[in-house]
Amino acid sequence: MTSPAAGSRDLAHPERAEIRLEAVLHALSDPVRLRVVRELADAADELSCSYFDLPVTKSTTTHHFRVLRESGVIRQVYRGTAKMNDLRRDDLDDLFPGLLDALLDAAARQAVRLGDG
Repeated sequence: MTSPAAGSRDLAHPERAEIRLEAVLHALSDPVRLRVVRELADAADELSCSYFDLPVTKSTTTHHFRVLRESGVIRQVYRGTAKMNDLRRDDLDDLFPGLLDALLDAAARQAVRLGDG
């Protein structure tokens, strides 16, 4: 995992070769995290943490973003005071071809079936 320098505002992310399928599946098994990934997949650009209106506390939101980042699903960078989020689609598609699209499609179908989307 790439570690930030002491005092740096860089965040640690796994290198592409370090991303593990079970970590990705764990990260995407939570409905709140899956919702974040669905919104990032639909976005044309990075989204700030404050963009997301999640039904959890701020500390829980921070935890969810950390799980997504440490599993290699998203990349987070600071832009000024905002923490911006982007889906690591290229990395995930290279490592696990078709997985992300299949999960996003299944999540969309489930949301329609359950009346959540």
